[in-house]
Amino acid sequence: MRYFFAFLLGFALLSVTVFGIAGRRGTDFRKPPLEIFDDMVRQAKLRPQVPNSFFNDGRSSQPHVAGTVAQRIGDQNNDTWQGTPKNTGLVTGTTNWVATIPVPVTTATMARGRERYNISCLPCHGAAGDGNGITKKIGAMAVVANLHDQRIAKLPDGELFHVISQGRNLMQGYAANIEINDRWAIVAYVRALQRARLATLEEVPPTDRALLK
Repeated sequence: MRYFFAFLLGFALLSVTVFGIAGRRGTDFRKPPLEIFDDMVRQAKLRPQVPNSFFNDGRSSQPHVAGTVAQRIGDQNNDTWQGTPKNTGLVTGTTNWVATIPVPVTTATMARGRERYNISCLPCHGAAGDGNGITKKIGAMAVVANLHDQRIAKLPDGELFHVISQGRNLMQGYAANIEINDRWAIVAYVRALQRARLATLEEVPPTDRALLK
């Protein structure tokens, strides 16, 4: 029994000695701590703006990947960041949504909007925007908004942009996945889908009415 107590006493003295020598290093003392495994804060990594032979251009800092969405650009109070209707969907200095798209709507914009809609929106809202996408058909989502609903059709363009960006109800936001210009292009294409379903005969130019069946 005395050998057992001698072992415990020796182990306790050894533990106190080790702790006294190394236990407070890096906290109460200036000497770096003793580590069995490398601490993650001191892991091998590339420093910015230094030469590095791993990349073909010999630099550690590489340009952003094409298509990535910038989250912060400049000062928040600067027009290059969140202060413009293009970036927020809001009238500058107010909490009111812009009524119409604040970017030029061209044929290229509409084509881009259709392409981006088919990638990000079609699975839920369907090709026609009626909410009958594949997620509803397979039962993954029981309720999907019909974009032709009057409630949605009457939303200002800025609010529709905001919903695409931040989401609403069961819909997730796509600000991290779709860049700003493409979100506005989707808004333009959604408006085209709505006009195709909800427009009246009076809105069709007289020269084109004869083409309607």
